[in-house]
This record gives sequence, C-alpha cells and structure tokens, in this order.
Amino acid sequence: MIPGAEPCPCGTSLSYAACCRRFVVDGELAPTAEALMRSRYTAYAMGSGDHLFRTWHPRTRPADIEPDQALTWIGLDVVDVVDGAADDTGGIVEFRAHWRSGEGRSRQSGTLHERSTFARRGGRWVYLGAETRV
Repeated sequence: MIPGAEPCPCGTSLSYAACCRRFVVDGELAPTAEALMRSRYTAYAMGSGDHLFRTWHPRTRPADIEPDQALTWIGLDVVDVVDGAADDTGGIVEFRAHWRSGEGRSRQSGTLHERSTFARRGGRWVYLGAETRV
C-alpha cells in the first residue's frame, strides 16, 4: 500500500494522507476544533507525542504526554460538536474513543468518553482539557 493511502484512524472516509497527516506530520494548523480533536486522536493512535505537545495549551499541558504504547486505539465516534468553527474563539467536541490492550486472556478493551474543550490561541486551535464521562 502507498504510504498515507491507508484509512485515517480518526474515522473519516478519507485516507490518512488526505485527512490528519497534514496536521500530525506536516504541522498544518487545524481549521476547526473538531479537526484538531480528530488529529489528536490520530496522534494517540500513531504514537505521535510531538503533535500532542504542539496542540496542548501550555497552561494545562502535563509534563508527560507520550501516548501509552500498551493501548491500541481502534475507533472514534464524534458524539457532539459545539462551536469550534474557523471563526470561533472556543469549542467543545464530545467523543468516544475505543481502545484495547493486552493479548489472549489478559486482553482488555474499553471506551474513553470525553467532552473536550478547545480554544483559539495565537490564531490556532489548542486543546484545553476534558470532562471524562462514564
């Protein structure tokens, strides 16, 4: 398969090259809060801590942001989007991110349900924080 031709991990019908690669690898700015959230999910799925660092507000960014290599992210469902368009100053994206870890009898799976807040800072979208849901 041609690099980048595989489906984007974020769940759109686009290839990785046509969807999140430009944000995760090339450093292009996401035009909306939802696009940033999808690219951050993709960064977790692909183990790209650099993108997570660049897109996390410095005020709320933890010291360690490297993705957990024990988790495999297997799907994303966007539940709700409030504001976050190109001309907004803030936005909220609610999603469910599905994961698994381990092998055989120790295999586990689960879903992270989160309502994330985003802000425009210096003309670009950044992740502020989240409210985790059960």
